Amino acid sequence: MKYVRIEKPRPHTSVIVMDRPERMNSMAFELVGPLHAAIQEVSADNDTWCVVLTGSGQGFCSGADTQATEPPPNIDGMTLTRIATRSMTILSDLVPALRRMPQPVICAVNGAAIGGGFCLTLGADVRLASESAYFRAAGINNGLTAAELGLSFLLPRAIGSSRAFDIMLSGRDVSAQEAADIGLISRCVPDAQLRNSALDLADQINGWSTQGVQLTKRMMWAGLETGSLASAIELESHTQLFVRLTTQNFEEATRARKEGRPPVFED
Repeated sequence: MKYVRIEKPRPHTSVIVMDRPERMNSMAFELVGPLHAAIQEVSADNDTWCVVLTGSGQGFCSGADTQATEPPPNIDGMTLTRIATRSMTILSDLVPALRRMPQPVICAVNGAAIGGGFCLTLGADVRLASESAYFRAAGINNGLTAAELGLSFLLPRAIGSSRAFDIMLSGRDVSAQEAADIGLISRCVPDAQLRNSALDLADQINGWSTQGVQLTKRMMWAGLETGSLASAIELESHTQLFVRLTTQNFEEATRARKEGRPPVFED
């Protein structure tokens, strides 16, 4: 796929690379379309247990493209207002598409994550960033709103409302170190170590039960929208019981500990 490639550098891990470095991997439709396709392809790959999303070159994703770009697909005969709605529908599904992936998604933020690129990182389950990376809610800088692609929902839940208001209203850059300090990312690593750090984390996740990992991801996302502790516990109880009764994973974990070896979960 042009501008997006899929790599499989290690067993059971797929890396989706936004690959238009000359445009800082901006969210032009030339890239967004292939990115959607890559997400769907990797989602359906049963041999992929974990996903890494990153960008090529010096930036992760610079958000809206300010240069000439292709129009969204399939707009023949449509009015401007309908084209605008079609455009936002395509863009707005990127974060939910990452959330729908059965596999955990690790976002390896290798540089600027601006505007929609910042929002895209919030669709991942885990975020790592290189020391040179930074984040900016750039809609406000462009005379628009900073609230786009789910940022007003996800950012306060990730770092708290006061910090989210600060970042979204000021339009300032948030360094990778600050992002780590406030919990926006899991950790900040040297630039040269980012890819391997993400792959190592994927390897660690892949060592557990694929079913247990995928259902944990689903429960974590559901928990963000659950209205009460009682509801969360009810959901968790049924999920835990389901895996316990339909697999031999618990028995295998017990045997492995006694025998001093890594468990081999067959789900």
